[in-house]
Amino acid sequence: MALSARNLLKGKVKDVKKGQVMAEVAIEVAPGVEVVSAITTSSVDRLGLAAGKDIEVVIKATSVMVNA
Repeated sequence: MALSARNLLKGKVKDVKKGQVMAEVAIEVAPGVEVVSAITTSSVDRLGLAAGKDIEVVIKATSVMVNA
């Protein structure tokens, strides 16, 4: 599959918290650095996401907020 997104991070699933419809997936992309994504539980199952699995995080957003 080809993607147009340029923000791709390799990481390892650290934790998956599944709800009835949505799941929270924590991915470690560098030592001590995590990205957390909210995706559907059906996507978690389809992708076989579980702690320890090597995955890629693709970030494509039209806006990013920064607070200082």
